[in-house]
Formats: sequence, C-alpha cells, structure tokens
Amino acid sequence: MKKIIITFVLACCTLTTFSQRRNVDYLPNFDERKLHYGFYLGLNQNDFKIDYRLSNYPNAEIRVEPTIGFNVGLIGDLRLHKNINLRFEPGFISNSRKLYFTHINSETDSVREAKSTYLHLPLVLKFSTNRWRNMRPYVLAGISYDHNFSSNENNQDDNSSGQFRMKTSNFMYEVGIGVDFYLYFFKFSPSIRGVFAMNIELVDDNIPNSQWTSPVNAFGTRGIFINLAFE
Repeated sequence: MKKIIITFVLACCTLTTFSQRRNVDYLPNFDERKLHYGFYLGLNQNDFKIDYRLSNYPNAEIRVEPTIGFNVGLIGDLRLHKNINLRFEPGFISNSRKLYFTHINSETDSVREAKSTYLHLPLVLKFSTNRWRNMRPYVLAGISYDHNFSSNENNQDDNSSGQFRMKTSNFMYEVGIGVDFYLYFFKFSPSIRGVFAMNIELVDDNIPNSQWTSPVNAFGTRGIFINLAFE
C-alpha cells in the first residue's frame, strides 16, 4: 500500500503540471451545476483495530494480514455552496484479511480468513478551495452504512467449526483529501481516504470462553481507500 500511495502522489503531481501548463481553463462552468453525476474506481487495504480483554487469555494477540481489494461505485453530487458539496457515493467494496491467533498453538485453529464484500453507502461533505486554473484541492468527511454480504453472522457454526463470523450491518466514518483536475471532456478527481468502523464487527462464538473471541473487547475495520473519480 505504501507503493500505491507514492504512485498516487506522483500521479497527482504529474496531473498538476499537465493541467497548468497551458493557458486554457477547461470546463469553466462545471462547478455551477446544482447537481451532477459520475463514477469511481479504486483500491483499498483494510486492517482491523483490535482492543483486548486479557482476563482469560493474558497472552492473547491477533495479527492481521491485509490484502489489496477494489472499490467501484457511482457519484451523486449536490452543490450546497460554492465551496461545499454533499455527495452520495454508493458502491461495492471487496477485500480479504487473514487473522493469525498467535496464542493458539494448533496450526489449523490459529488462522482464519475474513472475506468481505460490502455494499458501501456513504454520505460525504466535500469542502473545496477556490479553483486555481484547472485544479481544485479539497478535503472530505462523512459517514456510511456498510452491508457485509460475506459476514457469516447468521451461521450457526462458529470458530470451533472453522467459521469466522462478523456483523452484517456496520457504520463507518471516513476522512480524506483529494484534488479535482479539470480536463477537456470531464473532471478527474483522485482522493485518498481513511475509513474507520464505529461499531464492533466481531460476532462472539457460541461458548463463553472461546479462545478466538473472548480475548477481544473491540474489533473494527480501519482502512485506506484510493478512489479515482470521473465526473
């Protein structure tokens, strides 16, 4: 993910140079629209933030190995003010994470995989600077409802049967930065965002002193999203 972030920064710098090198303002009236639409593609890398309850398992530790997933979705943008927009960005997010329960000796029992496919429904406020030629930096903040189709929440089997379970319905908040680049035919907007769970996503095992879930006090997603928006 570090390489992706570096690539993102370099791409923004290149686009900044390209968009400013000609004495032409592309799409001069674009931001005067009350409502406009677009779509986005992107990558993500999700982790888990874990707080422990160590009364029964004082040496408990869960190591998370994230992988890179993808994002795709639509954009509806409502202009509230010349520098403030309200955006609804429904989409799908897919990723996978491996969890290593280092306090469990059995190789079979110490590894679980959390596969996630989310319907992501964020409502985001976008705060933009004034436009400078063909670019416009912005910051954004918002909340989202995420429906996890791969949660396993209603599965009667738990970790003792090899089934890792998470909550189906989750709420997130996200913050980020980005830049609007005004090109000849459309506006291109790369952004980088941090996404954080507001609720506990882990479903407890059926037995009270489970070696997988009883050491966990709080368990929620935290991730980095890189979105490329076309409007």
